[in-house]
Amino acid sequence: MGEHGRINMCEINCEKNREPAANPLKIEDLSLRDGHQSLFATRGRTEDMIPIAERMDEVGFWAVEVWGGATFDTMHRFLNENPWERIRTLKRYFKKTQFSMLLRGQNLVGYRNYADDVAKLFVKRTADNGMDIFRTFDALNDYRNFEAVVPVIKECGKHFQGCICYSLTDPRMGGTVYTLEYYIKKAKELEAMGADSICIKDMAGLMAPYDAYDLIKALKDNVKPPIHLHSHFTSGMAPMTHLKAIEAGVDILDTCLTPYAYRTSHPALEPLVMSLIGTDRDTGFDIELLASINETLEEEILPKYRHLLDDTKVSVIDINVLLHQTPGGMLSNLVNQLREMDALDRIGEVYKELPKVRRELGQVPLVTPTSQIVGTQTVNNVLFDTENERYKMITAQVKDLCYGLYGKTAIPIDPEVQKKALKGYERGSEPITCRPAEVLKPELEAAKEAIGDLAVDDDDLLIYALFPVTGKKYLQIKYGKEPVPPLMKPITIDDVARQAEIVKKAKAGELVEKTAVIADDNRVKPDKTANLRTFNVFVDGEYFEVGVDEVGGSPVISYAQQVIHSPQSATPKAPTRVPPPPSVTTPLPRAALPKQAATKPSAAPAIKTAAISPSQASSGGVGELKSPMPGMIIRYEKSVGQSVKKGEIVVVLEAMKMENGLPSPIDGVLKAINFSSGDSVPKGAILALIE
Repeated sequence: MGEHGRINMCEINCEKNREPAANPLKIEDLSLRDGHQSLFATRGRTEDMIPIAERMDEVGFWAVEVWGGATFDTMHRFLNENPWERIRTLKRYFKKTQFSMLLRGQNLVGYRNYADDVAKLFVKRTADNGMDIFRTFDALNDYRNFEAVVPVIKECGKHFQGCICYSLTDPRMGGTVYTLEYYIKKAKELEAMGADSICIKDMAGLMAPYDAYDLIKALKDNVKPPIHLHSHFTSGMAPMTHLKAIEAGVDILDTCLTPYAYRTSHPALEPLVMSLIGTDRDTGFDIELLASINETLEEEILPKYRHLLDDTKVSVIDINVLLHQTPGGMLSNLVNQLREMDALDRIGEVYKELPKVRRELGQVPLVTPTSQIVGTQTVNNVLFDTENERYKMITAQVKDLCYGLYGKTAIPIDPEVQKKALKGYERGSEPITCRPAEVLKPELEAAKEAIGDLAVDDDDLLIYALFPVTGKKYLQIKYGKEPVPPLMKPITIDDVARQAEIVKKAKAGELVEKTAVIADDNRVKPDKTANLRTFNVFVDGEYFEVGVDEVGGSPVISYAQQVIHSPQSATPKAPTRVPPPPSVTTPLPRAALPKQAATKPSAAPAIKTAAISPSQASSGGVGELKSPMPGMIIRYEKSVGQSVKKGEIVVVLEAMKMENGLPSPIDGVLKAINFSSGDSVPKGAILALIE
């Protein structure tokens, strides 16, 4: 013992012969998947995991989660990384520790149920590439969606961890749906399916400590597989919940290394390790080893991602999650979508509408993809409904949910909402009751034919089959048919330092240059004063940081750095490349400031057909189909020259990872298509012209 009877840190770590605990708590580390997904928009790159990988392998984790969830999507869509290569690369550094992934049942790592042939091949290729533990969940806790993937997991000799998505209908466990009996029943179903372990997945941090004790105790008494608890920190209860779960005998807990912990992520590992020292659940972990890993993360890795952290709130907890039950990733989706539509002031209406939509859609747990389904539909209701009509714009995924393509909901879907959603639905107006994948046609052969030689192996084929639009684009970049976009290139520590210097100068007003005369019109440029202020200028779905000094004449643009948003991203992202500050400033008339500050969006190509004349456009004979929100073009359902009826779907737009079919505003003929599949468009963009 150290001075005054306190435990000395050196004594803890140097005393290698201390007795091992009788029942050491097992820990799964989530830093390399759910940690950066929760805090940094899943933007963690493989190259930034390698510096700590070998030391993490020495800690003694039961497993490390490195893959699944949103990583597959984000890696190929934003980072120009081969998702499969991450498993293979990290496997070279982790020699002792099992790899774990998050598998969304029949959804795999996407946002819809895929056909059985895709699901089976995906699991096999994942196992072949080095995955050990398949943490498998279904957003509706409908385990019929496990029937295609679990046999393949078992055939490959891998660990099947079955999940129960934790949800509530009341502030505490109980109520009418999500009761203790409900969870015991689900656990027994997983045990009967051959689960090697059972995980309670508390994705919004809703589990109260004493409920955790009762639940873990009941599960330990009723089923044999080890019990694993996954609880996000969002509400602030998770560390207390962990301790009560330990008292109840939980076998495995999920944590993150401190730099990846808290906020909407998970409790930190290190305080838990210290709390259990000397108890019969002591992890035995070396706290100095953990400290060295954290130091590397803080100094060499996280500065590259700090710009993605939401620092708009002072508190690291969100007690409101206990009221609206919105997981952190879903919340950032909602906020980002409203911000891009200049409607962030309506977030209160969204929170009020969300429980109503959730109830009408079957009181589903809020986890990917049902969180996005409920969240996007809620935003649509708030922004587009009228006094006389609710559910005016229904997403394709809500239609699929109402049809039964995601499975059986906890309570029946509101019949009026279901009827409206299925009116004109391509599969029919009568919902199914069978296993959802039974109505899905095989997809692999069609995918092979569509992608052709661009996919050189099954791994490439699966990238395309899961994400046809962004997957094809990635493969074109991968094989040199398209250049790597600048925003896909990694940021470096030097970039971070340069950006910090620019910010420092900007705050000091040092980016304004005092050129005496502007060449184009001989106007005298005003001197910079202490009144120089920074403004955000919003133009066509983009915004620019602009320095403005109103004293002595027209405002002066001291810098105009475009901040790019990706409509299909869960979280807004800042530029990864820092442009140099402009060498010449340009004075602009006040009225012209927004127009001249903006740059033309690069994603908007020229109209693909003969231009419509201004006289035609202003005559009212042409219908403009505009984008009601920022998003990505999935496909056009009609071609130029085809006749369309008012209300007939012309284009499918993805927003918040959900698809919206946009109808023709008039009867007529499609005269022009202004974008292509994969293009990002701002709110208000004219997607098509109909005459």
